[in-house]
Amino acid sequence: MEWSDTKDNLDLSKPLAEQGLDSKSSCELALALARWCSFGEWSCWDARLFLYIEPLLGRNLSREEFLKQQVWSEFSESLSRIDRVSYSESVVLDWMSRRQGFGETMEPSEDPRILPTMESHRSASESLFDFLYRVRSEGLSMLIGREFLEPGLWNLDSQSLGEVRGVAA
Repeated sequence: MEWSDTKDNLDLSKPLAEQGLDSKSSCELALALARWCSFGEWSCWDARLFLYIEPLLGRNLSREEFLKQQVWSEFSESLSRIDRVSYSESVVLDWMSRRQGFGETMEPSEDPRILPTMESHRSASESLFDFLYRVRSEGLSMLIGREFLEPGLWNLDSQSLGEVRGVAA
């Protein structure tokens, strides 16, 4: 594992709890293990996340709020009241209206990226719906973070990995 290759002072004959890892190393390991143990992942660009979540919640969110389990639970509950196709169509229609609000064209002959972007929004919103349906219906834990976020600030359900690592080590 890449993480262990960078740690010269590990004694492989001892359990992790006895390794004397600092907080940063513990959180890096917790994130690596959580990712390794995960059987599914959903991701998108930060800017697109607003399109997928805010309209259904009916309010604007900050980038930091997207890291909170409460937001994802509320969003998942909202998703449970509609079907996959309706949700996906609502995302695409919202994106189209926002484009038009900015004075952008919706004519594919004028902008060749419109149809691929529309398909990308459809696909991403459907996969988000499927992902959260499975989390909700199977009672799974959810690891929440974003690219370039410090490992200790990722959340596993309602706790940061920085909090979880003390319990799990």
